Amino acid sequence: MMADTAWSTGELEQIASRDELDVAPRRNDGTLTKPRIVWMVRVGGDVYIRSVQGTEGAWYRTTRGRGEGHVNTGTVDKDVTFLDVEDSDGLQDRIDAAYRAKYSRYPGPVASITAAKARATTMRLVPR
Repeated sequence: MMADTAWSTGELEQIASRDELDVAPRRNDGTLTKPRIVWMVRVGGDVYIRSVQGTEGAWYRTTRGRGEGHVNTGTVDKDVTFLDVEDSDGLQDRIDAAYRAKYSRYPGPVASITAAKARATTMRLVPR
């Protein structure tokens, strides 16, 4: 049963202020994987993540099973559902712009996280 389906304003502010998110997808047997550090961005009231390794990223592949996991920023600690993102109404471009703005001091990694390989793995995090 999904108790919350939206981030609170405070959670969104905390997420936006942090550079890193620990993400631990849930395996098919229900256990969580070892957390991996990823970059996340806020676009409106939603939070998005991508695999810089594309579909080859181990943590990303694990999200394909149950579509559930856990995230932690140090201040926000939540179970989440991973939802694939379609490129509708320029959403992927807005997510790219959010990555460029938030992480502009890292031009090389930003080029990787906004490349087609990473864009193909864009997921919206929905609190559970």
